[in-house]
Amino acid sequence: MSLQVEKLEKNMVKLTIEATAEEFGKAIEKAYLKNRSKMSIQGFRKGKAPRAIIEKMYGVGVFYEDAANLIIPDAYEKAAEESKLDIVSQPEIDVVQIEKGKSFIFTATVAVKPEVTLGDYKGISVEKTELDVTEDEVEAELKKVAEQNSRTINVEDRATKDGDQVVIDFEGFSDGVAFEGGKGEDYPLTLGSHSFIDTFEDQLVGKKIGEEVEVNVTFPEEYHAQNLAGKPALFKVTVKEIKEKELPALDDDFAKDVSEFDSIDEYKADIKKTILEKKEKENKAQKEDTIVEKIIENATMEIPDAMIETQVRQMADEFSQRIQAQGLTVEQYFQFTGMDAKKFLESLRPQAEKRIQSRLVLEAIVKAENIEVSEEDFAKEIEEMATMYKMEVEKLKELLGDKEKEQIKMDMAVQKAVDFAVEAAVEA
Repeated sequence: MSLQVEKLEKNMVKLTIEATAEEFGKAIEKAYLKNRSKMSIQGFRKGKAPRAIIEKMYGVGVFYEDAANLIIPDAYEKAAEESKLDIVSQPEIDVVQIEKGKSFIFTATVAVKPEVTLGDYKGISVEKTELDVTEDEVEAELKKVAEQNSRTINVEDRATKDGDQVVIDFEGFSDGVAFEGGKGEDYPLTLGSHSFIDTFEDQLVGKKIGEEVEVNVTFPEEYHAQNLAGKPALFKVTVKEIKEKELPALDDDFAKDVSEFDSIDEYKADIKKTILEKKEKENKAQKEDTIVEKIIENATMEIPDAMIETQVRQMADEFSQRIQAQGLTVEQYFQFTGMDAKKFLESLRPQAEKRIQSRLVLEAIVKAENIEVSEEDFAKEIEEMATMYKMEVEKLKELLGDKEKEQIKMDMAVQKAVDFAVEAAVEA
């Protein structure tokens, strides 16, 4: 195998890879042996026809595609390693020469990691933030916990009010005709949740058990059922049950029930501390983002489109895995949101570009500041990973190859670069 490397514009590189005629001939023979059992040639038992006969019947190039597919993956992998390029995209393959008795030549066009010229990355100015927790925030958190510990009681002696949980039967009509999917029985609905369209829930406030109500609404213009989008509709609704939440008293007994504290004052103090810690964490993340964004603005780099496309596909795969973990398919997500694959991938592009820019400038800081990760810190990281994955440390080490270990070390160094930039920043 021979290799030629040609640098293109915008950090793209073309690898011209040549396999010898002998290597191509062996690949054709492998393709023949793999596929002959699928071919029926008159006068021969299936799978027994000689290669020359098959090539005469179907053309000399009948096995070329399979032969090429046998050569390309390994040849490209060897060429990528030999080139010593930092390749950051999937290759775009183009066959240049494919002919019996001649060498097989193809090109692989790839993106390589861009060089970064850092501007100012020390002494970045950020706004100083004073953090505090108000009594209203503590009370709001208390109320949330009280809601979680409330009990539901049936109501029979009054009309519905906002916040009630009701059970209803309903049927929807458009232009006087019942429409598909517009009927429900024993449907639970929380008034004020805005889970139904338009003012549906508002019109059920003030109604009593057994009361039949005519609810007039208009479907939104972007409604998923096109035959109803933007149209007025009438729902005939019967209120069957009314329930309300009974909240516990916010006293010492409540604190003992929901926490490790003996008094409501101690519990409130702990809530205040927790909220402050959350704010500090969020503020730290926001401060880091602001500093990295300014470092990106001050830096110069030329990111190839192929690198961004690769990042977009990776992010799409990550999203797909998260959605599936929640019991949904990507197709269902598109249905619910009115999104399609093209729009979805396009929506990821800005985030993908920002993720690449952040990584590149932080790696450049690692290099500029000679940031290193000690073996002690690396060992500690592996221990934490093993705990998270519920594995033995030695077993995890066995599973990690040299490339994976280097990647973990670089990730740790990048975080050190973030810490360095934050410590070097100036609060104004």
